[in-house]
Amino acid sequence: MTSGNISIGDAELEIMKVLWKAGEAVNTQYIGKAVESKGWKRTTISTFLTRLCEKGAVTSEKRGNMYYYTPLISKRDYRRAQTRSLIRSLYDGSAKELAASLFEEETLSEEDVKELRAIFDDREE
Repeated sequence: MTSGNISIGDAELEIMKVLWKAGEAVNTQYIGKAVESKGWKRTTISTFLTRLCEKGAVTSEKRGNMYYYTPLISKRDYRRAQTRSLIRSLYDGSAKELAASLFEEETLSEEDVKELRAIFDDREE
């Protein structure tokens, strides 16, 4: 299963963000501290982790009496897949339409525009 085929819910994505940021295998205690503001119980976090393992997004390894979790998909790959899906489903496959929408809605700051121009200028070289 590739990152493009994995459907991750909003709450599961919060867990994935913790795993990506950690950069190493972490246990539920670590994850619990990272998402403390959500008010989730340890059983809720465990449920999310079980789902993510079943979906192939995360792997677990038992060390002693604790499980440690590692993402199987990278943040970059997941973002790419989700961006492609968004462009395909909402913008009929047109990245240009997505960009136009962002400009029309004025959701981009001047700094955002400068950064995007720099990216496009680098690609042309």
